Amino acid sequence: MGFVDYNVDGQVGIITINRPKALNALNSEVLKDLEAVIDAVDLDAIRCLILTGAGQKSFVAGADIGEMSTLTKEEGEAFGKIGNDIFRKIETLPIPVIAAVNGFALGGGCEISMSCDIRLCSENAIFGQPEVGLGITPGFGGTQRLARIVGPGKAKQLIYTGRNIKAPEAYRIGLVNEVYPAEELMPQALKMAKGIAKQAPIAVRACKKAINEGLEVGMDEAIAIEEKLFGSCFETEDQKYGMAFFLDKNKEKVKEPFKNC
Repeated sequence: MGFVDYNVDGQVGIITINRPKALNALNSEVLKDLEAVIDAVDLDAIRCLILTGAGQKSFVAGADIGEMSTLTKEEGEAFGKIGNDIFRKIETLPIPVIAAVNGFALGGGCEISMSCDIRLCSENAIFGQPEVGLGITPGFGGTQRLARIVGPGKAKQLIYTGRNIKAPEAYRIGLVNEVYPAEELMPQALKMAKGIAKQAPIAVRACKKAINEGLEVGMDEAIAIEEKLFGSCFETEDQKYGMAFFLDKNKEKVKEPFKNC
């Protein structure tokens, strides 16, 4: 669909932002295509998504500066809302999303990676929020998610200085989960996604919901959220099957894949 491709490998969906001549920069058209692809994902069939960029140089180099350069105050705020709404949609999808960061992840690229549950990157990946050098703030959630992921002090340092960081430092500060040679990135992302897809799907969704919602409230309320989601799992066939298999000392039957029950 336009600048965004979508492929399916078993129970894993792969979303590729495909604008390599512009280093996969996000303009209004790319954002529109991305939202349409996300909305079209079959959540009954897909258990994990991978988000990546086309080519070897860039995941997403940022928002399109050419498009942004002429915006008015009102237009800038509206553009920020478009990006934020789509990134929030990614963040709150019921299924996990893995960012496979293959190169530049600057500005909007860093921000979209942070809306994913897990970030894997290639050794040549570069992250940053360089917006202050352009006379603007991060506009697609960078001031909020970066502080939550790496802590306020480190986030402020990176945002105030506009300094880019390479993959090893991104790993050291906890911005990414793993770093791989470029040729191993997608195979490793797919391996992780398929490993997630093998787990009980309702339980995985409940875990994501518990973590995301729990981080937004105090501990007492967060524990209550977990308790309700924990209890809801006992209504599922997945729980009955999973525990019965675990307790079967003979393990005579081969474990079957979990179903969306």
